[in-house]
Amino acid sequence: MVTMLDYIKEEQVSLTTILDEFDCNKKQFGEVKYCLILATGSSYNACLAAKYYMESTSSLHIDIQEPFNYLHYGKVDSKVDLVIAVSQSGKSTSTIKAVEKLTLSTNVKTIAITSDITSPITKVVDTVFDLNMGIEKVGFVTKGYSATILNLMLVALSAAKESELLTSDEIEDEINNIRSAIMNIDNVITKSADFFEIHKESLISGHRFIAMGYGPNWGTAKEFETKFTETVRKPSQGFELEAYMHGPYLEANRDHTLFYIETDNKLKDRSIALRNYMKEYVKSSFTITIEKSEDPNTLALDAIVSEKVSPLLLIIPFQYLAYQIATAQGIDLNKRIFDNFDQVLKSKI
Repeated sequence: MVTMLDYIKEEQVSLTTILDEFDCNKKQFGEVKYCLILATGSSYNACLAAKYYMESTSSLHIDIQEPFNYLHYGKVDSKVDLVIAVSQSGKSTSTIKAVEKLTLSTNVKTIAITSDITSPITKVVDTVFDLNMGIEKVGFVTKGYSATILNLMLVALSAAKESELLTSDEIEDEINNIRSAIMNIDNVITKSADFFEIHKESLISGHRFIAMGYGPNWGTAKEFETKFTETVRKPSQGFELEAYMHGPYLEANRDHTLFYIETDNKLKDRSIALRNYMKEYVKSSFTITIEKSEDPNTLALDAIVSEKVSPLLLIIPFQYLAYQIATAQGIDLNKRIFDNFDQVLKSKI
């Protein structure tokens, strides 16, 4: 039986395939400027992680909306000229209905990004992008999360190429930067395994988990929240770095395990200052960084990649730790729970 860990170990090969087979020269966007992305759950987190890359490498302005709230309370912005609906399964009821709402009132171009090109969402859009990573059969998505980030990055590169914002050489430089990150994934898994063995007792005994990130890794922190909540099944939350300082820190106590997600950015000093202040008030403080470090409480990935592609790497430790902590606590992740949830709540078609 395939497990969540099996999919984590497939990520380097799968993302390499996606990168090699994506055609950035294919013209399909036109002069688009304002892109509305509809996504929920891990798909939403992936979009948040990819947003900075998309806006910094193309002329797109990105607005990410939760489809259920948008469907019932959102207003269609006349500036929007591209809608991207992201659903790994392609069965998200709220995302499908939100797209239908848009197409009833506008002629905006619609694209679905999904791993199932025959799924219901493909019937309500103009164009379908295959995530190109197969169908992930484990409910706690890992490979699909990373594949979504990568595909969104490549969509941005394709749009930049079509609008002549980037030259072919610049596109190639961007692809090489992405490839450099992808080729580090297996090494990151190994480092994560070593880190887990060192801190296993502390991690398994945790009661409240919190992660903080900034820039594109706000998305990483939110996916940490999703993955730990789904698997470890202990109170878990992901914050944008500064947002944590505006109230949430007041609940800190000796039951809390804090993760700081860091990249080489001027905001890193802010993260370090918070970590130094909070460490005496919480159970454990750990740092996940793409840089080098000799600190035993730091998982140092030691990877030369830019901040804007760093989410492809920085999520891997959290995926791995989620699986291992849950398994060590005796949680059987292959055993389905709330098996009739989607059927009763109709959250998926």
